[in-house]
Amino acid sequence: MKISMEELKTKQDYQRLLFSLLDPLKPFYSEGRAQLNIGHTSAAYENATIPMEAFARPLWGLVPFWAGGGENAKFEEIYRSGLIHGTDESDPEYWGKWRDYDQKFVEMAAIAYGMLMVPEKLWDPLTEKEKENLVNWLSGINQYECNISNWQYFCILVNVALKVRGCAYSEERMQRGLSRIESMYQDDGWYTDKVGGHKDYYIGFAIHFYSLIYAMFMEEYDPKRCRIFRERAKAFGKEFVYWFAKDGSALPYGRSQTYRFAQVSFFSVCAMAKIDIFSVDVLKGIITRNLVQWLNRPIFDNAGILTIGYGYPNLQMSEDYNAPGSPYWGMKAFAFLALPDEDEFWRVNAAPLPELEQLKTICCGDMVIQRDGDGQVTALIPGRSFVSGSNHVAEKYGKFAYSTRFGFSIARALTSMREAAPDSMLAFEAAGHVFVKEKIQNYEIKDSQIRIEWSPIPGIQVITWLIPTDTGHVRRHRIISGYACTAYDCGFAVSVDDRRYSDRGENGQEAYVKNEDGSCRVLSLLGEGSGQVLITAPNTNVLASKTAIPMIRYEIAPGTSEISTEVFYRTM
Repeated sequence: MKISMEELKTKQDYQRLLFSLLDPLKPFYSEGRAQLNIGHTSAAYENATIPMEAFARPLWGLVPFWAGGGENAKFEEIYRSGLIHGTDESDPEYWGKWRDYDQKFVEMAAIAYGMLMVPEKLWDPLTEKEKENLVNWLSGINQYECNISNWQYFCILVNVALKVRGCAYSEERMQRGLSRIESMYQDDGWYTDKVGGHKDYYIGFAIHFYSLIYAMFMEEYDPKRCRIFRERAKAFGKEFVYWFAKDGSALPYGRSQTYRFAQVSFFSVCAMAKIDIFSVDVLKGIITRNLVQWLNRPIFDNAGILTIGYGYPNLQMSEDYNAPGSPYWGMKAFAFLALPDEDEFWRVNAAPLPELEQLKTICCGDMVIQRDGDGQVTALIPGRSFVSGSNHVAEKYGKFAYSTRFGFSIARALTSMREAAPDSMLAFEAAGHVFVKEKIQNYEIKDSQIRIEWSPIPGIQVITWLIPTDTGHVRRHRIISGYACTAYDCGFAVSVDDRRYSDRGENGQEAYVKNEDGSCRVLSLLGEGSGQVLITAPNTNVLASKTAIPMIRYEIAPGTSEISTEVFYRTM
């Protein structure tokens, strides 16, 4: 798909864009419409739930489209029919009973969104028996446990929808969920996704997204909490905007990258809920640029269906919970379609990002953000103190730096550097294995510098300092090793697609890789290392399918070693 900013101005332009994404799904709905079969890969949950997930996720885009006055008879028929067949126990397309931590609970939130926003489409047309079936099926969430994470909002939203529609609901489960969400709150609008959990895109496209829906419908019953939710969203948005580059791309960081343009759904729901973080034209610009840069990437299959992956189809970087329909979580980006025809959003032109600091420490987000002369973003990160919660945690959370320009890489194996592809890491090669920073022991962020204590393997202890510079950053490492080994201090993985210009080189204590979009160079500051370029295994990087990594090789002797590497990547 090719699209430009000039093609997205009016409400009708964005509506057409939504259906360019959803229309390819039409041939793949089941006879009763309750199942959407668009692939054959599995996820950690039951295979029988996969087509139900795929059915539900387009609602994140359809619901605001309908709420904003849009009409599409075909999709109205599909979703009314699907709700009827999927919640009738006697129907062959029945979605089934429940269990603790059931994936179906995730998808209930999209249905609750519809019941709240567009009852005239998804609730009022149902017969009394059909409404009873739907309520009974949704109420299953109150009989089982949800993960104590953003999942608590699935229970909250289902019960809010039941309450608002005048049905039996569980006040106790709703209050328990709200209490659990509150326990995750940090400061400055930041949450963790579960107590002590990750600080990533789930804070924006899950916790804040759902809290603002709550605030839209519970003002009469819970005004104090609704006010707090709005205030926290404003505070979060002032810092979250630093994750976005001038061209619309957002920082590839953390899990669930396959949700792609869900990155911008926080700003979209803010536009819908009238949260004035920035002026309307700035919000429109953030949303539109992000959509445009995504839709010009090869993220679709030959039928026009979104694929699992990030910058291109790639199962390697996916999560255990990513099934063929999972990428349609990105439909949350279209929340702004709920705005009425006369809203200012449709009249203004997309504006650039607000003025942002070139170097920004986000204390509650645990990162230091750099912004270069081209408006690209690099985040210096200490890492996490735990490794559970998703696939490839070391790669998604543990690198020294993450970049909108270069993305990050996922290891295919740890038996060779080529397959490990350890960009933006200090990798140790010992006993035929590659070891990297999976979790940290301690860290401190002070004066925009980061100090990290970590150990890649028993017998090796490292203290790393990350120091931002005008052209990139410096890494100082103090290594205490019980044995001799080799360490590689790696820069970013740079695209070396053979269909485009690229260049690479090694010269004494430095190495570089560059292409027409940017470059990364590494230099041994103390002169004891040697520059090398690593040609990685294909399809390891989330943005580019072929990459090379400039790095400095160091020979580490038993005892204490001090090494220092400068990494250059910023344009001034």
